[in-house]
Amino acid sequence: MTSYAFRLAIQSILHEKWINLLSMITIAVCFLIMAITALSVYNIDLATKTLPEKFSMMIYLKDNLSSEDSKNIINIVKKDTAIETVRFIPKDEAMKELKSFLKNTEYVLEGLDENPLPDSIEIKLKKEAVGPDSVKKLSERLKEIKGVSEVEYVEKFLSSLYSVKVGFKTLGMIFIIIISVGIIFVCYSTVKILFYRRNKEIETYKLLGATKGFIRAPFIIEGSVIGFSGGLLSLIGIVSLYYTIILRLSLTIPLFKSIIFPAHIALFLPLAGVTLGITGAAIAIGRLKY
Repeated sequence: MTSYAFRLAIQSILHEKWINLLSMITIAVCFLIMAITALSVYNIDLATKTLPEKFSMMIYLKDNLSSEDSKNIINIVKKDTAIETVRFIPKDEAMKELKSFLKNTEYVLEGLDENPLPDSIEIKLKKEAVGPDSVKKLSERLKEIKGVSEVEYVEKFLSSLYSVKVGFKTLGMIFIIIISVGIIFVCYSTVKILFYRRNKEIETYKLLGATKGFIRAPFIIEGSVIGFSGGLLSLIGIVSLYYTIILRLSLTIPLFKSIIFPAHIALFLPLAGVTLGITGAAIAIGRLKY
């Protein structure tokens, strides 16, 4: 029965080649858009994951603290489980770093009778601790330490970064779901058309005592083949797009070198095509009365 169902499905695909070809191309375009969306979200997420390594907070100490007081503050800071590294920066070292940063514009510091910079502590956080809410709570805890004057970090930038990250992920998921529904509808419509075009043949099978499973099997196989072919075409399309456009642009525009093409996303396309194709075909057959 299985081999016969496959034979009927292949015959139908070849006989109705233009309808099936149009469906495959439509599905391929949908999957290509889905792949580009997934690729964009993946690279944005990857880029934001590397930023926590560069994120740091500055703790400014009050003036005239003894070395013992400074050491106590450092020890308290080190005990916090969210903190990865702690670096004490004396005011003299901070001034040297400022002069090095200013280079040819050191004249702006001329006329200063004393070093206005405070002693400070630079801390780097663990990756999992870098988030708008967790960093804000940590900042509040650090401010409560006796001898701490101010805690500084780029709060607005961090909040904006995570808002963009969450926003892109959400929009990407919604877009992928909408396209998936569209692919299911294409498969549904195609199988429904093929069913009605073979109505007389199906009536003959019914008169011969064929079961519903026997009649449905070729259409389910057709749906899976159409979905798989569309996914395969989109895989060829996204690989071609990456190697002919992105890699060429990376030779002249360095920004494109950072774009990563994850193989698992691309290889997922034919499998997703089979799944959505079978789903669309099953819905179409399930809603038909015969």
